[in-house]
Amino acid sequence: MEPLMQNTKIAAVVVTFNRLEKLKKVLSSLEAQTRLPDQLVIVNNAATDGTDSFLKEYAANFKYSDSVQLDIVTLEKNEGGAGGFSAGMRRAYEIGCDYAWIFDDDGYPEPDALDKLFKGYGDAVAELGPDVPFACSLVKFIDGTISEMNNPIPTWDWGRLKAKGLDIVLVSRCSFVSVLIPRWVMEAFGLPYKEYFIWFDDAEYTLRITRACPGVQVLDSVVLHDMGVNRGVNFGMINEKNVWKFLYGARNEASYHLHHEGLYPYLRFCAMVRNNMRQGNVDKKLQRQVYGKLLEARSFNPQIDFPQTPISKSAH
Repeated sequence: MEPLMQNTKIAAVVVTFNRLEKLKKVLSSLEAQTRLPDQLVIVNNAATDGTDSFLKEYAANFKYSDSVQLDIVTLEKNEGGAGGFSAGMRRAYEIGCDYAWIFDDDGYPEPDALDKLFKGYGDAVAELGPDVPFACSLVKFIDGTISEMNNPIPTWDWGRLKAKGLDIVLVSRCSFVSVLIPRWVMEAFGLPYKEYFIWFDDAEYTLRITRACPGVQVLDSVVLHDMGVNRGVNFGMINEKNVWKFLYGARNEASYHLHHEGLYPYLRFCAMVRNNMRQGNVDKKLQRQVYGKLLEARSFNPQIDFPQTPISKSAH
């Protein structure tokens, strides 16, 4: 296939909150890309660690090639990863970008990550048709092993393109650590639910946009995830320090199952959470907090926000 898209405009969208030193590594990784993004959108999620001052200096001394434009979006309050990605993708859409390449502030793309991701997406479209909704990278931990938190969910026929000699597999959902999302997807399916704040926003969004066609993982596009400890999560790991995240997780995922799949999937999820917490001997007080969020999910049902619809002043 001819390059999709030699004249396409790609925005790299980075969401950051109080990870200044890691953000600097991300930006250095972007500057080293063999295929530079055309636009760099940095979403400052109301960071309090000096990120604002750093970004002002960064903008004043911005040293990419003349073809790369910088756009800094500063949110009035911390909107979480979900709100940050929603704002960043909206901005990429507003400035006319054809693709948003989104990732967190602790993901370091290898120098050819965007080049290979973009090419892989084009190869997938050539084989599967124009409905391919996203392409994600292979995410590794900083020691080179697989990142336990960022394994996409494969489709039943995951090896369809692999069988044709492409280093690409079919997936139904993935995390927001290096995902290339076309403009038409944002127009047709909207943006991630900013109300989720954190947890399951990436899963819900990629499930939403794969209804007609699966997404793809491009295995030779690699990003390192500097997440501290390389392990997955389950509700048996709840403690006083991390319970705030799990509360969002319980509410968000329960809401998804109830309002988008039905009562039985919701009840099955609630049972799984209960079993996880019991097996992990989670403190009873913390268990009660989680049960409260599972119940809250019944009335928590965000509506899709489309980028072509202006934000109403009452929404913030």
